[in-house]
Amino acid sequence: MEAVIAVFALLFVLLVALGAYATVKAVGAAKRGVDRGLTQARRTVEDHTLRAKSFAQPGAAGELAQLRLKLRTSMRATQDALNAAVVEDESVKESIGLFERLSVHGHELDGELKRLESEPDRTALRERLPQLRERTERITQSADALRWAVRDRARRFAGDDLDTLSAQIDVEAGALRHWTTTDAPSASASAAEPWPAAPAADASTAGQTWPEASRPGPEREPERPAISPAAPRPTYPWQKKPRPESTT
Repeated sequence: MEAVIAVFALLFVLLVALGAYATVKAVGAAKRGVDRGLTQARRTVEDHTLRAKSFAQPGAAGELAQLRLKLRTSMRATQDALNAAVVEDESVKESIGLFERLSVHGHELDGELKRLESEPDRTALRERLPQLRERTERITQSADALRWAVRDRARRFAGDDLDTLSAQIDVEAGALRHWTTTDAPSASASAAEPWPAAPAADASTAGQTWPEASRPGPEREPERPAISPAAPRPTYPWQKKPRPESTT
């Protein structure tokens, strides 16, 4: 009895532990989903704000907003392309490592551009703009090169697969149309003597008929009379002489 109680207690503890673990996992997943949603919403708001500043604010402040928007758009597009490509192509992991190193420089530049938006010395800001513009161009060019290389690789693989599939379909289509490639009957086969036609339904014989020229027949035998003359009977010594019939 004590063993049964111990088993039930152990099962109860396992069920409670499993429920707690599932609850923690569900809460963690929900928290990560909420964080991703908040991050995406914050990025969307920042992008719209930067786009509005780039059009509304003239001078150095507007150019800073344009540089930040260009940098963020290029880096985000490259990150999405790499993450989507690595699922089907393991060789893209090396490109992801390079992009992570590039992202360090990108985040550093984005932070610097964001701090300079509130810089009161517009003269010093204008002096630094060419150097900031050059750094932004180098980072975005590297990100764009990675993104387009990954896309070209995926398109090349898709083109090779399409070429292979087209070749297989052509072979299958040729196999399905095999009757168009069969050889025509030879002249010797067409010139062979045809088989005779089947006899009519009211024919007296059920056998196959042959043309007169090729009909086989038995060899002709010499004609014999219908009734052969009786041969004389041989006489033997022990036979009695026939008595003449009485006339009376």
